[in-house]
Amino acid sequence: MSRDRYAVWAPHATRMELVFTDHEPGAVHDAADRWAVAAVAPMVPAGAGWWEPEAPVEERYASAGYGYRVDGEGPFPDPRSRSQPDTVHGPSRRVDADGFAWRDGDWSGRDLRGAVLYELHVGTFTDEGTLAAAAGKLEHLVALGVTHVELLPVNSFAGGHNWGYDGVGWYAVDASYGGPGAYRRFVDDCHAAGLAVIQDVVYNHLGPSGNYLPRFGPYLTERSTGWGSGLNLDGEDSDEVRRYILDNARMWFEEYHVDGLRLDAVHALQDTRAVHVLEELAAETDALSAALGRQLVLVAESDLNDPRLITPRAAPGRDGAGGYGLTGQWSDDFHHAVHVALTGETDGYYADFGPLSALSKVLNHGFFHDGSYSSFRGRHHGRPLGDQVPAEALVVFAQNHDQVGNRATGDRLTATLDEGQLAIAAALLLAGPFTPMLFMGEEWAASTPWQFFTAHREPDLARAVTEGRRREFERMAWGEDVPDPQAVQTLTDSTLRWDEAATGRHARLLELHRTLIRVRAERPELTDPDRATTRATVNKERQWVRMDRGVTGDGPGVVVLLAALGSEPWPVPEDVGGYRLLAGHGPDGPLTGIPADGSVPSHGFVLLSRG
Repeated sequence: MSRDRYAVWAPHATRMELVFTDHEPGAVHDAADRWAVAAVAPMVPAGAGWWEPEAPVEERYASAGYGYRVDGEGPFPDPRSRSQPDTVHGPSRRVDADGFAWRDGDWSGRDLRGAVLYELHVGTFTDEGTLAAAAGKLEHLVALGVTHVELLPVNSFAGGHNWGYDGVGWYAVDASYGGPGAYRRFVDDCHAAGLAVIQDVVYNHLGPSGNYLPRFGPYLTERSTGWGSGLNLDGEDSDEVRRYILDNARMWFEEYHVDGLRLDAVHALQDTRAVHVLEELAAETDALSAALGRQLVLVAESDLNDPRLITPRAAPGRDGAGGYGLTGQWSDDFHHAVHVALTGETDGYYADFGPLSALSKVLNHGFFHDGSYSSFRGRHHGRPLGDQVPAEALVVFAQNHDQVGNRATGDRLTATLDEGQLAIAAALLLAGPFTPMLFMGEEWAASTPWQFFTAHREPDLARAVTEGRRREFERMAWGEDVPDPQAVQTLTDSTLRWDEAATGRHARLLELHRTLIRVRAERPELTDPDRATTRATVNKERQWVRMDRGVTGDGPGVVVLLAALGSEPWPVPEDVGGYRLLAGHGPDGPLTGIPADGSVPSHGFVLLSRG
């Protein structure tokens, strides 16, 4: 249904006014300043809780900042604003979505099969912290061999910088990153380089600052997600709240040409309706994909270990698998198993992953908790994947923004592991059966941490965040070491140092990642969707891990990974003694062949091939 460009949903309002300001973009930044109004246009009901201007808006206001007064209060920015140059507290600005000259008319998208994802945060990926600067690094990503660039949330937020997960302007690209024009140029440049773009979106909650949605309507519920109030997905007036999510997804696909969405923490979406909002989103995305002639993917972050998310939907009017039909989901179990196997850390949710057999179970079956008891949760958790789920539907990682950034000091594996152990992590990730994802800088063992940072302008909120962060880690005796999220230094310390990628072990591990990604692309056994063609075994006493890929019977696979995690070298087994070396790395650097003693060195691996 086509609506006026200034239409707004406010179902319980009795009076609505469209207001305009004559401020230049970027001139209003004080959250306490409700920006001066230069003109007012009355609005009238348009049905179903929507309001439209009573008369056509004069053309002279087409580029002016605007917002709404709701029952005399405000002005407040547009809930669907495409541009907020004065942060989420300031006036909204219109954007001409049709004015950009796209060059990607032949682009058809990319599937997850055979994909290698690369997760990055625009603000700390480069010193400049902009989309334009990030585009200048695309040559590096192409040379690395990744296929998809996954951006942490870029929607507008209240302060100068943050992770992006407490944003409130869901429809606006933050001005600090370059705004909507810079985002379009970034996606267009990615497609020209052969890279797909996945945008991380947060539909489960809104941030604590600048959330004016409740002023317009019943967008939120009283049910907490742990990060704030959840969205009203199943209560009265929830049809339009769901539409707010579905239309946002459509915006990214249609107006910004993104190839996929990563859906943050979908386990926090509280929806009791017969058709879950995720199933509705997947159905609309599939229909839009067919209409656009372009592959679109949806990848969920989920703590549920529930294969229903990635099981095909039932056809309308027919019995079927009955899943939500998402393309993929993150699997923390892979991360936990690899992390514990290499670091020996067994605190908190790592406790159940202490035995090395946890790693082989994850490699063989996808989920570790598949109905098993979770000591961290104090209950049984998850269910088996089942045969309908292809291997690439699980997106896995040895590091990501959460698993690094939610550590007290934001320390990467680089801080505790030697070169050989880091190489093993890369081999398990990139030679494994699932869709691998790298976290920015991981490919060269970046020395920079990635810490939790915010820039809240409200003193009480800033203080609460800082104190709350330290309390969170006091039980682990880390409270005094937790960096202040509000300190600019925390942001600076988390910014990548690109110059180190060409030196020492950084350069050697970068070359290893390039090699492993190239081998992954060349060897069909490594991207086989059939999970049954992977067989992983471990020797817990000697800390050896073997993973056979391309298994068709009882014999060895076509490609075999041997990793010696512990202090003992591993004599190459006889059944793969004649295989050739595809890649190998030890604590002192790359291996150019099987060592003279015929053993895999401790803290090392070899990737072998029959042909």
